[in-house]
Parts: sequence; structure tokens; C-alpha cells
Amino acid sequence: MFFVTPAYAEEVPAGTATDAHAAPAAGEVHTETGVAEGEHARGPFPPFDSSTYASQLLWLAITFVIFYLLMQKVIAPRIGAILEQRHNRISQDVEEAGRLKAEADAAVATYEGELAAARAKANSIGTAARDAAKVKAEGDRRTVEASLTEKLKAAEARIADVKAKAFADVGAIAEETAAAVVEQLIGGSAAQSDVAAAVAAAKKEA
Repeated sequence: MFFVTPAYAEEVPAGTATDAHAAPAAGEVHTETGVAEGEHARGPFPPFDSSTYASQLLWLAITFVIFYLLMQKVIAPRIGAILEQRHNRISQDVEEAGRLKAEADAAVATYEGELAAARAKANSIGTAARDAAKVKAEGDRRTVEASLTEKLKAAEARIADVKAKAFADVGAIAEETAAAVVEQLIGGSAAQSDVAAAVAAAKKEA
């Protein structure tokens, strides 16, 4: 924008040639800034200059549009991609954690099943061992009882034999004793048959 202040503009006579590179005269207006030389220090702060509001608003709108397009086309897609990547990673981590938890639960269930089976097997083995021990003990007891019974019968048979022999010896001794007593009493010997009959009668009375 070009501003020319009428109060400071000088009329150039017609037909007068001017030097474009000539030094500006005192009080001459610079066409580049629109401000007279020497007034720079006294001018308003550029953002608050009402004469530049239109250009400021235009550049603000352009900057906003550029920033909006930059956000929409570049920054927002990148942020969205990062969020999507993080979301996918979190989903994968959650799925992995769920899979590991399922595997751990399955392993625990398998362990508990195997432990229960081992306990049941141990109980069955213990029960079978106890039953086998009872059967063996019962068989051993019967074997011992049978052996003892046989030994008792043999002992009873030997005792009976010993008794029989003892009684036979007692009879012979009694007969000899009776014969000796009779001989002492009567001064003579008695018949052997009579002595035997007397001893037999004495046994029956006893």
C-alpha cells in the first residue's frame, strides 16, 4: 500500500526531469513505507496500527488455514497412526495376556487332575497292598496253625506212645514187684499168671 501525504508532497513542474537515484528532499515521503522520514520512532506499534488491520486479518486467515490443513493432513494423521499403533499394541498385549492366562489355567487344571489321579492311584495301591498283606497274613496264619496242629498231633501221638510204653513198663515192674513181695511173704514164688492177673485187677480198680 502506498500513502502520500498532501501536506508534504511537492509539485513537480511539467517537463522537469527528475533523477530516480537523487537523494530525497527534506520532508519527502518514502513510498516504500508510507511514512515520512524521521517519523519511524513516533509511529504506532505495527500490530496495533489500524491501517494494517486488513492485511493482519488476511495473514491471520491464511495462517489459520495453513495450520488447519497442516493439522488435518499431517499432524492429525500421524497422531491417529500413533494412537492406532498403541491401541493395536495394547490389544495384542491384552490378547497375549489372556492367552498366557488361559495356558496357565489349563496347566493348573492339568496339574490338579494329574495330582488327583496320582492320589487316587496311591490310595488304590495302598488299599491293594493292605488287602494283599491281609491275605498273606491270613495265609501265613493258616499255614502256621496247620503246622502247629500237625506238630501238636505228632506230640500227642508221641505222648500217647510214651504213656503206653510207660504203662507197659509199669505193669512189668508191678508184676516183678508183686512177685517179689509174694515171695517175701510166703517164702516161695507165685505163679506168673496169678501175679499178672492180680496186677491187671489192681489197674482196673485204679
